[in-house]
Amino acid sequence: MEDAKEEIRARLPVEDVIGQYIELKRAGRSLKGHSPWGTDRTPSFMVSPEKGIWHDFSSNKGGDIFAFIMEMEGLTFREALEKLAEQAGVELKRYSGGDKAFAKHKERLYEALELATKYYQFCLTKNKAVCEYVFYKRNMNKKTVENFRVGYAPSSGRALVDFLTKRGFTKKEMEDAGLLNRFGGDLFKGRMTIPLMDVGGRIIGFTARILTNDKNSPKYLNTPETVLYNKGRHIFGLSQAKDSIRRSEFVVVVEGNMDVISSHQAGVCEAVATAGTAMTENHLKSFSRMTNDIRLAYDGDEAGVRAAERAVQMASKFGIYLSVVDDYHGCKDADELIQKNPEYWHQAVRDCRPALEWLLEKYQAKYDLKTEKGFQEYCTEAKRLISQLDEKDTVLREKYERIVSERLGISLEAFREQKIELPKKKLKKPSADLSKSMNTGPSRAQKYLAALAKFGGVEVDEDLVIDGVSDDELELIFEQEFAKHSSEERKNDVETLSKRVQLEFISSERKRLSAAIEKAEADGNDEEMRRLMLEMNKLIKK
Repeated sequence: MEDAKEEIRARLPVEDVIGQYIELKRAGRSLKGHSPWGTDRTPSFMVSPEKGIWHDFSSNKGGDIFAFIMEMEGLTFREALEKLAEQAGVELKRYSGGDKAFAKHKERLYEALELATKYYQFCLTKNKAVCEYVFYKRNMNKKTVENFRVGYAPSSGRALVDFLTKRGFTKKEMEDAGLLNRFGGDLFKGRMTIPLMDVGGRIIGFTARILTNDKNSPKYLNTPETVLYNKGRHIFGLSQAKDSIRRSEFVVVVEGNMDVISSHQAGVCEAVATAGTAMTENHLKSFSRMTNDIRLAYDGDEAGVRAAERAVQMASKFGIYLSVVDDYHGCKDADELIQKNPEYWHQAVRDCRPALEWLLEKYQAKYDLKTEKGFQEYCTEAKRLISQLDEKDTVLREKYERIVSERLGISLEAFREQKIELPKKKLKKPSADLSKSMNTGPSRAQKYLAALAKFGGVEVDEDLVIDGVSDDELELIFEQEFAKHSSEERKNDVETLSKRVQLEFISSERKRLSAAIEKAEADGNDEEMRRLMLEMNKLIKK
C-alpha cells in the first residue's frame, strides 16, 4: 500500500488535513497552532508543509497525516488510510495486489504534463506575437506568468506529440493525460495555455485560451476528465492562494481563471475559481478546511443568482459565512474591473455583503410587489431562502424576517403566518432503494426528480430520490430542464415526476411478481404462490 499512501499524501497536503482540526497560522516556513491534546498556553503544535510532517511539543507526538488521524480519532492505520483515501478520492482497490502498475502509470501522466508545461513555457518565450498578447493585451507581468506557468501551444498540430514522443512517452500516456485530440494530434494548438494544478502544485491538466476572434472555435478549451483531473473537485488557483487564504482568513471565489490571475496580480491573492460557476460540496469542504469566510464574486445575472443560491443551501452544512462581492463599477467581471482600477477590486472585496441579503434584493427586483401575484411570489421566495439558515440561529432568522416584512409593509407576525405555499401531499413510499427494486438503471423521471432535489430548492420525498448519479450530471439536467422554471413551476414538476416514478415502480413490481408467480406455479410451490398473489393484490390496489 506504499503507492496508495504516496498518492494520498500528494493529494492531501499535511496542512490541509490538520487544518480541519486545528487553527494553524504561518510561522516562517512552518505553521503553528495549539495542541489538540495538551494544555499549552502558547502554540506548541508545528507543521512543516515542505516535509509533510507535524510535531506536537507538548505531548511529544509527531508523524505524517496518517499518524495524525490515528491519534486524533483513535483509528487503526487501515481505518485512517481508508478515511483519507475517501477524502482524497483515491481508490485503494487499484493499489492492492499486482495493480502497482496503475500507480506507476499515473506518475508517468504527471511527468508528461509537467514536461508539456515546460515545453509550452519555452514556446511562449520564442513567439513575439504571443508575448505581446500575454504581456500587453492581457496585461500580465513576468512574476504572474511565472507563478501561473503561462505558456503557448504551437499551432502546427503535432508539436507537443513529437516533443513527448522523442522523450519516450507513448500515445496511450499522452491520451490518458488529456493531451491528444480525437485524431491523435495536439489537443491544444495556437492557444495561450494555463496549467491546472492540484492543491500541492502538481499539473493535472490545462485550460487554453484562443488568441484570435475566431467565432467558430471555443474561447477556452479544457482538459477532459482524466484519472488526474476531476472537474467537480478541482479549484483553480488554490495551490497559489492557500497561504494567503490562511493568513487573511477568507477566500474569494470568482467565475473565470483569468479573474483569478488578474486578482493575484492586483494583490488579492485569496482568489480562486471553480469549473464554471457551479459550487459543489467538495469545493465547500476544501474551503472550510482553511476558512469559514467565503466571498462569492459572481455576476448578478440569473446564472449568478442561481449559483449563489445553491451555495447558500450547501453552506449551512459546513458552518460557513457566505457573502457576495457585487460592486463592479459597471464592469462585467473581476478581470475587467481590475484593468479599470485595481483599487476598485480591493474595495469591492472588502465591502462584500451577506449572501442572503443580496439574494433577497435580487428577488425583490425580480417581482412587482405592487401586484398581489408579485407580492406572494416574493414572500414565498423570501421564506424559502430564510428557511435555509440554521434552525439554531434564531437571531439571524429573525433579522431577515424583519427585513422582508418591512419591505413588504407588513408586521413580522403577519409575514410568519402567511400561508401561501401549495399544500404538501404525502406520497406513498414504494421502496427504500427504488432504483434497485426496479432492477434497471435510473429512469429519466428518477434523474429529473433527483436533479430538482439537489439543485431546485424544492422539497422532494427522500425515498423517491435515487443515489448513484453524479452531481455534474444532475446539475446539467437541472440547468437544461428546470433552471428557468419559477418555484411554483418546480413544485408542479416535482408532483408530476413523483407520480411518474411511483407508476414506474408499480409497473416494475408487477412484472417482477408475475415472473415470480409463474416460477412458483411451475415449481409446484403453492405456499409461495399464495404469498406472491397477496403481494400482487396489494400492489394492484395502489
